[in-house]
Amino acid sequence: MSNKIILASQSPRRKQLMEMAELEFEVVIADVDETNPPGMPGEEVPEFLARKKADAVHHLVHDAIVIAADTVVLLDHHILGKPKDTADAKAILQQLSGRIHKVVTGVCIRSGEKETCFSVTTEVYFRTLTDAQIEHYITHYKPYDKAGAYAIQEWIGVTGIEKINGDYYNVMGLPIGDVIIALKEFYT
Repeated sequence: MSNKIILASQSPRRKQLMEMAELEFEVVIADVDETNPPGMPGEEVPEFLARKKADAVHHLVHDAIVIAADTVVLLDHHILGKPKDTADAKAILQQLSGRIHKVVTGVCIRSGEKETCFSVTTEVYFRTLTDAQIEHYITHYKPYDKAGAYAIQEWIGVTGIEKINGDYYNVMGLPIGDVIIALKEFYT
């Protein structure tokens, strides 16, 4: 089995976390249809999509370990995706304000015929946000590429999140500690 690691993601946050873990890797992405089967529970979607991404990139790089991930924000079992525009970002953040939601990241690691996939869930407790806070965040941080219209490591995380129950890095987009454990088991 090759020791070469491929990150099947263009997410700058996932790349940052892999670098923080001092993993040597390359980024390779493939076009993947990110729709899920109708009726699939939201908690299962990230792992399903991570597997699709890993499979697509695995076909491009047969001699490497591929790590793929997908993250969703769930409020009352409903997926809050990436905002389409400013009004959508505001509506999403208003829904999250003063509420608890879940961030679920699915990870799939694949090389040759060997594959391991898993999901990690973190509960995020938002403080009540004012319209002014929401508008400030959207104006200055432009969260249009982020599930749930926010990034925990940005201003809104510092000022708007009361606490989390689970893995902070999972909320950033990759439960890197679990990925490292899975990689070690992958090699055995």
